[in-house]
Amino acid sequence: MDYFAHSPKNEIPGQLYEAHINNVTDIAVRFAGEAAVYGSIDGKKLLSNVKASAKIHDLGKLEEENQRVLDGTVASRILPYHHQDAGVALLLQKGSAHLFSAAVTAAHHRGYPDFSAEQNREERFLRDDEPSHFDKTNRILDSLVRIHSTLIPPDKAIEEDDDVKGMLLDGDKTVFMRLLLSCLVDGDHTDTATHYGNHPVYDNPVPLLPIKRLEALDAYVATLGSDANERNTLRQEMYDACRDAKIDASISSCDSPVGTGKTTAVMAHILNQAAQRGLRRIIVVLPYTNIIRQSVKEYRKALVLSDENPEEVVAELHHLADFDNEDVRYLSSLWRAPIIVTTAVAFFETLASNNPATLRKLHALPGSAVFVDESHAAMPASLLPLAWRWMNIFAREWGCYWVLASGSLSRFWEIDEIAQATEPVKVPSILNSDMHKRLSIYEQCRVRYESDLQPKSINDFLDWVSSLPGPRIVVLNTVQSAAVLASEYCKRFGRHQVEHISTALTPSDREQTLEVIRARLGDKTDTDWVLFATSCVEAGVNLSFRNGFREVGSLLSLLQAAGRISREGEHYDAKMFSFVLTEDCRLKRNPGLKDAASVLRDFLMKDVKITPELSTRSIEREIRLGGSESKYKELINSEKTCDFKIIQENFKIIESSTKLTIVDPSFADKILSRKTNWLELQRNSVQIAEFKLREPNATEILPGSGIYIWNLKYDSFLGYMAGIIEKGGFEGDTLIV
Repeated sequence: MDYFAHSPKNEIPGQLYEAHINNVTDIAVRFAGEAAVYGSIDGKKLLSNVKASAKIHDLGKLEEENQRVLDGTVASRILPYHHQDAGVALLLQKGSAHLFSAAVTAAHHRGYPDFSAEQNREERFLRDDEPSHFDKTNRILDSLVRIHSTLIPPDKAIEEDDDVKGMLLDGDKTVFMRLLLSCLVDGDHTDTATHYGNHPVYDNPVPLLPIKRLEALDAYVATLGSDANERNTLRQEMYDACRDAKIDASISSCDSPVGTGKTTAVMAHILNQAAQRGLRRIIVVLPYTNIIRQSVKEYRKALVLSDENPEEVVAELHHLADFDNEDVRYLSSLWRAPIIVTTAVAFFETLASNNPATLRKLHALPGSAVFVDESHAAMPASLLPLAWRWMNIFAREWGCYWVLASGSLSRFWEIDEIAQATEPVKVPSILNSDMHKRLSIYEQCRVRYESDLQPKSINDFLDWVSSLPGPRIVVLNTVQSAAVLASEYCKRFGRHQVEHISTALTPSDREQTLEVIRARLGDKTDTDWVLFATSCVEAGVNLSFRNGFREVGSLLSLLQAAGRISREGEHYDAKMFSFVLTEDCRLKRNPGLKDAASVLRDFLMKDVKITPELSTRSIEREIRLGGSESKYKELINSEKTCDFKIIQENFKIIESSTKLTIVDPSFADKILSRKTNWLELQRNSVQIAEFKLREPNATEILPGSGIYIWNLKYDSFLGYMAGIIEKGGFEGDTLIV
């Protein structure tokens, strides 16, 4: 008789069990093999464990009741018997040499458990929580194995290669286990999507070709800055110095002031290093989503060869969009392109994840160069020790090369609390001290820092902003505060005198807003207006305002916001003001900035000169304030004890939980009819805090899909905040959501 792994759906017949097992094994082993090339310590063990688990991961689907669903006899969206338990039981029977394979088989739908608790379950270790399923597996396991053996011939290599599959690893256990789960899940999801006709794009991605792309980048840079002035000469020298830097270490740094061409210079360096080290991929990690489009445009102009599709060479990933649901898995964002531009949230929370759909892409990281641009803004200080640990493990054990760059770089790896998270490591600078000193000359007098720490009401603050010469920029700590102030300013002075940008807008609308802002800044007669924004404009955005205001947050954010003021030194008296707003429920506070704001406030009150050199000192003080010290220690300990759920729950760059939400009802129809792809989804969606999504504000487009549709007003000025403000308005000082 025929046995099935997937049921018929949408006129597509069911998939045979042996076809799925063989396909998953082939795909997962291919992914593991590509990563294992760079696994200097445990690469062979990764390959062996992936193969063992792939062969047996769906053993429980052969159970009789499950087969009645899978062959289409019984209509059901879920299987009556938890199918992963059978494979786990079989692998555990084989002994400790198969423990990793058993763990990943148990985790391929639900993620890993917290092993500090799991080890206390004795005979139920890694087994199903449901007693009836546990008992049934024990009764029918032999019969399932007999059926499996008739469909899938035994692999002697798996049985005989026990020495590489045991619990004794030479490298880091938790990173190894995440990579193991990544390979298996991507193989499983990819084959399922292929069977149902929804294979992810770029199955056969183009190669990196670093030498050819470096030649293209050299030619592109030669067309820039044709004016023969000292600043353009320095930019070219910066580019040449970065491209040709001799670096043997696996982690380096680049501290380069604003406006010195860091985007292209560091890319030239990385391409050169990729060619020397035999790397396969470049991942550019940016702190904010609106920078992505700008960087992607430049990289596509500079790096795409004449016969290539730009979208296949440089991928833009705005959100953490990963889906377990089979109906929307085809919309998952994967790391398949040779050059990927993504956010710090999407990148580092993938490293921390225990969600199989999210971890699915992690196996693409070994053998990659990772350019963490504006690294000062990548995450809260309390997360840096664990992130630094991961960076070092991927550098030391999985062939990654990291560049940490910023216009106000904090040397956080020199802080004791962070340095202790891993073995001692040196981080050389790409730029020599003389080059850095020459580049920094323009920073010394470009902008003056002032502060007024007396809390101001909305009206008083807007009066202050409007009184200074423009154009002006105001950077707030939350999406809600930026939208409320933009809305109030619009009421008082008119729409033409205000612009607004934050993650309340879709990436597509943010891009259009940035174009409007650039055009207005280019018109020297158009000066009486203000941009209200969040920190998403603080780094990597080539904007230059006359004066600026920054709500008190972190020192690093203040330095970066100042990079949007008089970038070329065109205004001799440009100022960046630090300010505080009166407590008002309309202005939402960001609790994640409490410690950072306390440090900056202390500097300002003591009249300490604001310079990039304060950056490391600021991070050090943040870590030692409040609960930061206990948090980073708990994270490190949880990582060492393989408590994967705890890590996922607590390693959050953005404190509030958010959901992927589309704002155009017609786009929901495209998703349901499978007439779109992950690229369009990324460009036309936003991330909204869960508490704002309760019905009727938003509804899930499919139960369990993880994709929501915004049912309130959305416009290109205030984004989804337009609907919140319109819906409830204000009752007293409370914003009704």
